[in-house]
Amino acid sequence: MTATVATVAYLGLEARGVEVQVQLSAGLPRFTIVGLPDKAVAESRERVHAALASIGLAPPPKRITVNLSPADLPKEGSHFDLPIALCLLAAIGAVDAEALSHYVVVGELKLDGRIAPSPGVLLAALHASGEGRGLICPAAQGAEAAWAGNVEIVAAPDLLALLSHLRGTSVLQPPQPGEAEAPVGGPDLKQVKGQEVAKRALEIAAAGGHNLLMSGPPGPGKSLLAACLPGILPPLQPAEALEVSMVSSVAGELEGGKMTRRRPFRSPHHSASMPALWSAVDFACDPARSASPTSVFYSSTSFRNSSAPCWIRFGSRSRPARSALPGRTRASPSRRASSSSRR
Repeated sequence: MTATVATVAYLGLEARGVEVQVQLSAGLPRFTIVGLPDKAVAESRERVHAALASIGLAPPPKRITVNLSPADLPKEGSHFDLPIALCLLAAIGAVDAEALSHYVVVGELKLDGRIAPSPGVLLAALHASGEGRGLICPAAQGAEAAWAGNVEIVAAPDLLALLSHLRGTSVLQPPQPGEAEAPVGGPDLKQVKGQEVAKRALEIAAAGGHNLLMSGPPGPGKSLLAACLPGILPPLQPAEALEVSMVSSVAGELEGGKMTRRRPFRSPHHSASMPALWSAVDFACDPARSASPTSVFYSSTSFRNSSAPCWIRFGSRSRPARSALPGRTRASPSRRASSSSRR
């Protein structure tokens, strides 16, 4: 018997559709996951076993093969736990496979059957909305997923409550979108005494989205001037706020489902290498490395690598910025120029 459940894999700020396929066949009991899973995905079989045992169920003593299709797309993260568990339950007839076909499923399972938050729920909700499906996600992230708009959200606290909802014995209430967090004030240009030429240059760079290089000895206020840049930028537009929140969602930092309204300001260490600044390996999974629509890159001293400023300049002008990896690319929004200083 074979069953399928839809889920997603995250590549930067892009959620790509993944189909979880479970087949039960005769043979010695074995639980195998294929389809380029990483270590976290491969270990999900242990979490699934324990979670099913906690609600009084157990996989049949057969050969269980889980395929994550497309097989050539790397699968990373613990959010594959819940779709694998539901697909297995559909294969043994414990849940209606037809009902699951209308949802995209993400979530991490704990050993006692609770559904734990996992990064990227907002991206999964937007993907589900584009596919015309609903979303099954952890209850703690229901408010975050509700920001996707017109999409059915099933936010379950644990596996037992989710099964009861799918069987119709008890209905989970749809979550409401989280409140947009109030913007937090930061350094203001009024704190800078003098430096009228530098202030004017900062205003021009902010108005036109230009790169800015400040040069001078330690102490005249370069760091403070750069930190004041987000405060003179216009408020985040709804589309920009959504993109910034998507970055926070992938990083798992969107607490309480609150849409972030803060303009990111990043200050990498002066000894950061070019790969660390560009982060080609894990491009958009950390807001501190991501070139989101309003990010500002700032360095407090001279770059050890002379090509690093060129990389920052390229990243700030590419829309979106893309990094090429073996067999795939990752995209991240990038719209605001960078600011740097050197002695």
